[in-house]
Amino acid sequence: MSIELFDDERIDYIVKDQLKIIQSPSVFTFSLDAVLLANFVYVPIQKGKLLDLCTGTGAVPLILSRRTKGSITGVEIQEKLVSMAERSIKLNSLEGRIQIVHQDILNYEKRSNQEFDIVTCNPPYFDSKNPFDHNENEHVAVARHEIYCSLEDVVRIAAKNLRNGGKAAFVHRPERLMDLLFLMRKFKVEPKRLQFVYPKQGKNANMVLVEGAKGGKPDLKLLSPLTVYNQSDQYTEEVKKAYE
Repeated sequence: MSIELFDDERIDYIVKDQLKIIQSPSVFTFSLDAVLLANFVYVPIQKGKLLDLCTGTGAVPLILSRRTKGSITGVEIQEKLVSMAERSIKLNSLEGRIQIVHQDILNYEKRSNQEFDIVTCNPPYFDSKNPFDHNENEHVAVARHEIYCSLEDVVRIAAKNLRNGGKAAFVHRPERLMDLLFLMRKFKVEPKRLQFVYPKQGKNANMVLVEGAKGGKPDLKLLSPLTVYNQSDQYTEEVKKAYE
């Protein structure tokens, strides 16, 4: 299929030899956290409605499409990223499975009707208190810093969109873990599964994956840690499997 590319956009594989994504190094490229989140979250295989908040170029919905036959909606505020996500969907012939909504998630919240079985989010990791810390690239700054939405916004909106018993999954930095767990309980999404991600054996964790159930009872399971690189600086088998 012929898909128009703009500026310095390129087509990469997000799943080995199978799933393609349009990216631009000067705007936004997906990273490992999106891949791990999409592989970590529980998904119904045959049906269901899934929602990805702060979807960016659509990496999480694209990967989820390989794990479920359910319908997937991504919400993204940046018009350029929405365009890239929509063209990636066409590139993979997934128009009937994935739709991208160009909207601020704070406005999307107003149409919440608790219809989704699964909500995922790879939110901005850093607060926006000091604008001098922001990347000069506006697209990168919005992706990394809480400029348009806070962690509380993300968790609240995820909870509002979930049906009772539905699951929400997040990836974040370990230093924000207590904030994340507190907010999940505040909005009645009980943490159920938690996994730390380590860049390499002997290093401190630099990511954490958490999944919760709306209206669930306390029963948190701490999963075995995931290590990204082995001693030869190659991806571990678990990470290779996520990409394949």
